[in-house]
Amino acid sequence: MTNKNKTVWSNRFAKANSKNFQRIGSSINIDKRLYNEDIKASIVHVQMLIKQKIIPKNNGKKIITGLNKIKSEIEKNKFKFKEKFEDIHQNIEKRLFQMIGDSAGYLHTARSRNDQVVTDFKMWVKKSSLDIKKILDLLIKSILKKAEKNINTVMPGFTHLKNAQPISFAHYLMAYVEMLNRDKKRFINNIDLIDECPLGSAALAGTTFNIDRKFTAKKLGFKKPTNNSIDSVSDRDFAVDFLAAAATCAMHLSRLAEDFIIFNSEAFNFVEFNDKVLTGSSIMPQKKNPDPAEIIRGKTAINYGRLNSMLTIMKGLPISYYKDLQDDKELVFDSYDTLKDSLLMSIELIENLNSKKNNMKEMAKKGYTTATDFADYLVMKKKFPFREGYIISSKLVNYAEKKGVRLDQLSIKEINKFVKKSKINIPKIFDVSNSMNSKTSFGGTAPKNVKRMIAKYKNQIK
Repeated sequence: MTNKNKTVWSNRFAKANSKNFQRIGSSINIDKRLYNEDIKASIVHVQMLIKQKIIPKNNGKKIITGLNKIKSEIEKNKFKFKEKFEDIHQNIEKRLFQMIGDSAGYLHTARSRNDQVVTDFKMWVKKSSLDIKKILDLLIKSILKKAEKNINTVMPGFTHLKNAQPISFAHYLMAYVEMLNRDKKRFINNIDLIDECPLGSAALAGTTFNIDRKFTAKKLGFKKPTNNSIDSVSDRDFAVDFLAAAATCAMHLSRLAEDFIIFNSEAFNFVEFNDKVLTGSSIMPQKKNPDPAEIIRGKTAINYGRLNSMLTIMKGLPISYYKDLQDDKELVFDSYDTLKDSLLMSIELIENLNSKKNNMKEMAKKGYTTATDFADYLVMKKKFPFREGYIISSKLVNYAEKKGVRLDQLSIKEINKFVKKSKINIPKIFDVSNSMNSKTSFGGTAPKNVKRMIAKYKNQIK
């Protein structure tokens, strides 16, 4: 008979664990999140044991019925998780003994907690990667809708945070679609890498039982079983990959948030947000602060920290399973929760953002942003070498700067003073809208390009 109130290894020890060790060593408050994966994997494992005639069929059926009842208890908040049973696996097994008696003892045949936990964890990461992918699609859709309304909105593009060249605000937004699309690919690629089932590797050496690992792998949604039992129980590459993908995605969201914080400032005044995503000040009545963007920017540090913590745990860990790996799940769960919140806040920011088109266009006219257009004109229309066109354009900028006017405010006569070889007549060359419309190279900011890219991504994520 198994003692329902003791750990499964209690017979090996003369004394029980200290209360502090039970509290610190217990992971149940973290890994109870894996209950669904743990029960599903246990049911499939039992189905395989019955099929292979490793355990009696009637005992196996009792186990499966009991596991389904336990799942229902957990989902109805009627299940009592206990720290003294350490983790989700032992909590479920102990409850199973209470329900069906000694038949529960057949459940752990031909497996170890080592392969059990990594199987559960992989299943959770696969599911959660798909969840993140779906939310990324929602964010991309929100950006595409906003971009459609701003295809012809001219703004200054920046390098070194200095006005560089006129661009479409939609083109700027679409740059983030590219980043987020790469993030989607990272999570999808991780699912492909993770698609090997560790169940059946047991503690580290495999098992003497005639198990069918292909059966369990297929039933649990994996392409195939893992190839090496030692690597199977010690591998946490998939956790590192998830954390790395989350950290990279969080970095992209942080850059977007930083842009919005800058653009929303009085210095720029490019965008404004609806009140539902703003907060006020306890002392300054006039304030409307873009706190969600700042929260997104701050939470990126959490995603970075979780990745660094996981890498640090793994870097000196001998191969096989060690208790250090208990912390892997908390790091991944926290990173997932943090990234999910940041994505949802990003969607709200985009949906509540309004562009101040006139302000953007006026700013685009400052800083001599069409100087390159003039140099390109001299090359394309007057056959100047580019470096000569560049020098002429820079001299024109110096002249306009000293005079305190924009390039489009110079007369044709003034411009021709700097062009020795040819007389020119270019009334539109310094117009910021014309500049934006002229960048027709693939991937450029011309509206027809932007429309094409919006249509492409809309079609991809219908």
